[in-house]
Amino acid sequence: MVIPIGDLNPVRRRPWVLRLIILANLAVFFGLQPWIDGQCAQLAFFLRWAAIPAELLQGTPLNPADVANGPFSAECGLSPVTDKAIYGSAVSSLFLHADIWHLLGNMLFLWIFGNNIEDRMGHGRFAGFYLLVGLLATAVFVAANSGQAVPLVGASGAVAGVLGAYLILFPTARVTVIIPPLFFLPFALPAIIVLGGWFLLQLRDVSGPAVGGGVAYLAHVAGFVFGAVAVLVLGLRTPRVRRRRQPRPRPTA
Repeated sequence: MVIPIGDLNPVRRRPWVLRLIILANLAVFFGLQPWIDGQCAQLAFFLRWAAIPAELLQGTPLNPADVANGPFSAECGLSPVTDKAIYGSAVSSLFLHADIWHLLGNMLFLWIFGNNIEDRMGHGRFAGFYLLVGLLATAVFVAANSGQAVPLVGASGAVAGVLGAYLILFPTARVTVIIPPLFFLPFALPAIIVLGGWFLLQLRDVSGPAVGGGVAYLAHVAGFVFGAVAVLVLGLRTPRVRRRRQPRPRPTA
């Protein structure tokens, strides 16, 4: 598998929203998530803030012992989160990550491809787009896994939407990639190959679970498709060109 490390696709304006999203993800992981305090502390955090399909569909919190997040879930002695904002967890889950590699992988893809999407959409519309495709990806996963009691975390669905939009808008843009055994030999490939190949890999493994060693491939696929469709619906494929006003001819004496 190739790993993107940059693209040759300049932008006209600074991606302020993209930077804020990345900072928010980093702040949540390093400042709020108890990722160094053990599995029970992490599970307690996810019980409050992660999206759990069964909870979203039934509208009430699950008993911690029923949450399928490894054999330790019944041993932590956690109490149900009775005041959980269940539907709000669909948003908060977009800023949570299972581990540092999950976080860094998502932020790498978002940093490389998100600036061009924000540049084309504008700051406000990009912020709305990011949240909307993330929520739609979550909704598709929840609908297909209605009985799952597995916490769904990560920005992957929203990031996949950014990738889908990039593929439609910039299919021939050159993306610098590496292959792990040959990390010292970067080379460039068209975005259609890099992102199209990524999408096919997700499509191949679409039956995976959410976390606990699994990946929500269906959320990736759904986010990617929604991102591509959004670009077409918004008419962003053809960039707007401002025409210069032609000077009026002055009458000659």
